[in-house]
Amino acid sequence: MNSHVRFLKAAAALLPIVSIVVLAGLRSGTAAMVGQSSSAATPKAATAAVSIDQLRSAYKRPSTIPFPSDNPYTVAKVTLGKALYFDPRLSGANVQSCASCHSPSFGYGDGLPKGVGHGMKTLGRRSPSIINAAYGQIFMWDGRAASLEEQALGPIKADVEMNMPIDKLMERLAGIPGYAPMFEAAFPKEGIKSEGVAKAIATFERTVVSARAPFDAWIEGGDKAISEEAKRGFALFNTKADCARCHSGWNFTDDSFHDIGLSSDDPGRGKFLPSIAKMQYAFKTPGLREISRRGPYMHDGSMATLEAVVDHYDKGGIARASRSDLIKPLGLTQQEKKDLVAFMQTLTSDIDPMTVPVLPR
Repeated sequence: MNSHVRFLKAAAALLPIVSIVVLAGLRSGTAAMVGQSSSAATPKAATAAVSIDQLRSAYKRPSTIPFPSDNPYTVAKVTLGKALYFDPRLSGANVQSCASCHSPSFGYGDGLPKGVGHGMKTLGRRSPSIINAAYGQIFMWDGRAASLEEQALGPIKADVEMNMPIDKLMERLAGIPGYAPMFEAAFPKEGIKSEGVAKAIATFERTVVSARAPFDAWIEGGDKAISEEAKRGFALFNTKADCARCHSGWNFTDDSFHDIGLSSDDPGRGKFLPSIAKMQYAFKTPGLREISRRGPYMHDGSMATLEAVVDHYDKGGIARASRSDLIKPLGLTQQEKKDLVAFMQTLTSDIDPMTVPVLPR
């Protein structure tokens, strides 16, 4: 059975809980929402006295998916949202869909160093993955979207991305007879409106959750689920390499923004918070689930491999006033670097292909 179908059946069973839950494992989000470096999000894992079992307990998967009270889960909404997500008619040129840049085939990215927008022009940043976006608190590399609903419409109407003005989008959707009953089922009181487009796409995106990976089997007690090399990498991740300061919790992100010392003219979060020095060249911490499917890496796609990413953090990046205080040379050995990569590879699950919907006509 397709993994997405299996998930939807499970989600339907959890619906009384899912629509109202706010997971205790999420950070409060205060630092992320104002754009501060969230050094307090995860206590410094710096002691050998902390056992591996204690560390493992901080990474257990949640049992439910959070949906906001003003956009609760329904099967009709997911069905509509999935169709809209894969429909190239949501772009001005009728050739790009949400899935063009956030494809299941590439871990819900596009496999390119930088995204491609309207007229096949290269964009300034890599397309971020939407995996586990349901657990996020702020969106886009620079945090300019406060919700998934806001994020859903942003690329559609952006002239450099899908280049579809919202009023023209609504005219186009209204002219496709097959969409009318789908909107009626999902939003019986609203009809075909832009708010429904945003809510439906966001609801579908919230169902894109990473499956259980070897790492999950290990933290649940399957000692042979990952290699000894990966186990050493997990210990390093939480101690000497200090990765867990930013890549925290089951989804491996603090949902905050950090300048990690990359060479770039892009101000990132600093565009919106110019008076905060640490937000200059700062970008959102990506989660690490399915990470081996999601290269190239960094907001600008400048690193082709996980090995290159580890090398960057080991060196500490460019020293400047805005660089996060958490970024510094690590002094890792070659074996320690290999162990870290081996650990990150255990975060990739064995998932079935997504079924592409037949679009309404």
